[in-house]
Amino acid sequence: MPLRRGAGSLLRHTVTPSPGLATPLRPGLAISAAKSTPSRLQSMRLHATPAPRAENIPGDFDPHAITAMDKQTPPKPGADFNVVIVGAGNINFGSDEGPWNHSFRLEHKLGPRLKVVALIDPSAARADAALKVKRESFVLSAYKDTIVYPTFPDFVKNMKPEQKPHAIWVGSPPAFRGREEQGRDLEKALIEAFPDVGIFIEKPVSTGPVDEAFSIAERLKKSGNVVSVGYMLRYLKVVQKMKQILEENNLKVMSTNARYIMAYEHTAKLDWWDKSQSCGPIVEQATHFCDLSRYFGGEVDLDSVMAHSLEHFEPAGHLRKIPVPEEKIPEDERIPRITCATWKYESGAVGSLTHAVALHGFNYSTEIDVYADGYSLRLVDPYNAPVLYMRKPGDDHEEVIRYGNDDPFFSEVSNLIENIEKGPGSAPILSSYEDAVKTYALTWQIRNKSEESVRKMGKKK
Repeated sequence: MPLRRGAGSLLRHTVTPSPGLATPLRPGLAISAAKSTPSRLQSMRLHATPAPRAENIPGDFDPHAITAMDKQTPPKPGADFNVVIVGAGNINFGSDEGPWNHSFRLEHKLGPRLKVVALIDPSAARADAALKVKRESFVLSAYKDTIVYPTFPDFVKNMKPEQKPHAIWVGSPPAFRGREEQGRDLEKALIEAFPDVGIFIEKPVSTGPVDEAFSIAERLKKSGNVVSVGYMLRYLKVVQKMKQILEENNLKVMSTNARYIMAYEHTAKLDWWDKSQSCGPIVEQATHFCDLSRYFGGEVDLDSVMAHSLEHFEPAGHLRKIPVPEEKIPEDERIPRITCATWKYESGAVGSLTHAVALHGFNYSTEIDVYADGYSLRLVDPYNAPVLYMRKPGDDHEEVIRYGNDDPFFSEVSNLIENIEKGPGSAPILSSYEDAVKTYALTWQIRNKSEESVRKMGKKK
């Protein structure tokens, strides 16, 4: 979390949490997917360098740090801070579907210092529309000189010395990054052009083969660039409180149990229902819960993963309120309705995940349980109104922990900028690129194992 201290408060009481006012995170922009088979995962897991200790440092957790944007001390004037934004879509510029909006956080973190020198997007119309909104607002100074380029190489070729970025914010579709293939190797282009610039990259890191994503991780590690990946739930105060409880009590996690139950009737993007476009709900949507599972449970023995799915053609898989013409999607590419997976962590602990496309209305149901000897830690509704229910030795009742003034999106933005300006380690970066690739590998292993199970059942029939 940001290292500033403020006047926030820790509230403990035992009432049922109020429903979140905002709609839970929706699936992101449709992405073009390449079929991916996690090959050589066992050897890569054994040779991957463990995440630095700095990525798991509950000792730095300050429950009173104010991370909500509207509670921040106004940024002070100072030297310009140049940013290149890659992608003019929802994740960088916001939408009515969720709380994401990286540009908004950058504006609140940097204030009048922010200068967006370039916006990279192949759609000039989309980029111009995003800039028009900004230029008609109080942040005009940050965007009045922004130049739109269709590709990153176009920016590099035309950049003036005074436009050199201090940070690059990547929110482009993952189909065009995390690969070795030319045109899908954005990270390679970034570090070759700017080996000393901080980089933020949205999740998932790719849609391509897992082994290529691991290769990109190795390349980034050697480059020395400070890199942060957008698994923002790690930055929640309640999540850091859970890590603190585990460490301070010297607890070993015995089990994690994650549940992501989606409200589907308003998800009207056809591509999201098409695995060839979105990679499917485990890779695209449940990735945050796979990541939280790893964050608490440690590294997963990928060979231990088992998974089953409920498919669209099975009697129990019929959905009455699908808002898209699913018949336009090839049958083999239609998403599963339910996916249930189990695995072993390398520590011996066990993990499980249930993802369901099942609810109507708007509100999702999302929870993760973490069990250790004498302790039950239950995180509920992390996207909207995060609440931690804790049972500990000597007390059969659950203690309820909430925090106000929390914005994990702002925290991940703020912490990367702190590292850029004050040096590595100035604030916790809770998800490195390599760590994010390990989560990506787990999501693909779950998808592949569930599809293998479907094929085996088909043979039996």
